[in-house]
Amino acid sequence: MSEPRPALETAYDPEAFRALAHQVADQLADHLASARRREGPVLPPASPSEALAAWPDLFPEGPGAKPLDLLQRVIQASNHLHHPRYVGHQVTAPLPWSALLDFAGAFLNNGSAIFEMGPASTVMERAVARLFARRAGFDPERADGFLTHGGSAGNLTALLAARQRAAGWDVWEEGMEPGKLCILVSEQAHYSVRRSAQVMGLGGQAVRPVACDGAFRMKPAALAEALRVAQAEGLTVMAVVASAGATATGAFDPLDPIADCCAEAGVWLHVDAAHGGGLLLSDRLRPRFRGLERADSLVIDAHKMMLAPALATLVLFREGDRSFETFSQSASYLFGADPRETWFDLAQRTLECTKRSLGLQVYASLQVMGTAFFGAYAERMVDLTRSFADHLKARPHWELATEPDCNILCFRFAPPAATDADAHQEKVRAALLREGSFYLVKTRLAGKTWLRTTVINPGTTEADLQALAERIEAEP
Repeated sequence: MSEPRPALETAYDPEAFRALAHQVADQLADHLASARRREGPVLPPASPSEALAAWPDLFPEGPGAKPLDLLQRVIQASNHLHHPRYVGHQVTAPLPWSALLDFAGAFLNNGSAIFEMGPASTVMERAVARLFARRAGFDPERADGFLTHGGSAGNLTALLAARQRAAGWDVWEEGMEPGKLCILVSEQAHYSVRRSAQVMGLGGQAVRPVACDGAFRMKPAALAEALRVAQAEGLTVMAVVASAGATATGAFDPLDPIADCCAEAGVWLHVDAAHGGGLLLSDRLRPRFRGLERADSLVIDAHKMMLAPALATLVLFREGDRSFETFSQSASYLFGADPRETWFDLAQRTLECTKRSLGLQVYASLQVMGTAFFGAYAERMVDLTRSFADHLKARPHWELATEPDCNILCFRFAPPAATDADAHQEKVRAALLREGSFYLVKTRLAGKTWLRTTVINPGTTEADLQALAERIEAEP
């Protein structure tokens, strides 16, 4: 085998890296400028088979593709979230500064399993947790939390702690006793809650849906009845999961009366604020979370309403000691004897061992931009969605699924000529994706198909959303 040292030294040459980094930054800046000018398609109209053919599994033995040429191909083949007419899934157009922090974190490559491996990022996570503890109404001296890779991992982490509290035995060491525990959730709960139950060995049937009202918010009266029925069946309800920004509709469940039900029954209340949690940074929007201060745990995705690159999810516990009950175990090569004394070794509480420097991209963005910057961004997105809803209501043949609680809106256009309104929504969306003019998604609510927008791109304007309505109306 040939000696790799010369090639490795070239690959790690600081000046070569400096020059390439400048060129990459220029290339991405050019893409950002083009996207903000609304040039080109929002997403490439390629099928999975076409995309697979474009990226074959043939790799050269020696140097092959030119780096900037390869990156340009990636940019052209990617979904352009910075395009103001991206109103699709709940993944943001990352703040350029936050994306640079993500790059710096990847370059430094300090994991956050133990403090020794990630001394800066580890304590940054605690600072972010304390900020949101205060905004949620928790006592920051008692609350505690950390960042993890996504809302699904965050929900699972919180629910594992709830299970340990509810079971009455050490589930982590002794295993599950089937058919004893259940979880009550809104009909609109994210699928990760059911998946969490299945991962935990409870089974999907242990997740019991609670009816919602016409605005797709959990009914407190229905929750009280579900708690009564579970008790009568001899089940222990290990947690109630409420939403603060449900995935399909953006609905905020009425947290205060839900917390009343949970307090009366002695049940853990977990709030999935993955989407809506960023709104806590707005003083004007924070009252929508009334009752959140009574939750036992919550999750917030920074990669949704805090303009961070994916993935970065805060898992927060009102009583911080509860966070140690989930994964505490012996690993003498990593951890001390009492996990509460070594709170800074985060792998004692997180699903991951090796973890990216998630604290860096969230903490440093807040430090540089300030909390008011993110609060104002959230307000603008919510106000723009409200304005779009009012605009659609003023046009004939439009229907809203519900009034928006945040920056998600579900609607449908059903002109008299469309004999099958559901099929018409499918047809309209397919046409828009095919031409790449807008990217929006769809959902099923109350037995109907709806088009769905998430107004999350800071560059989106009222004119963009009105153009979307006009384009939908133009589809025959």
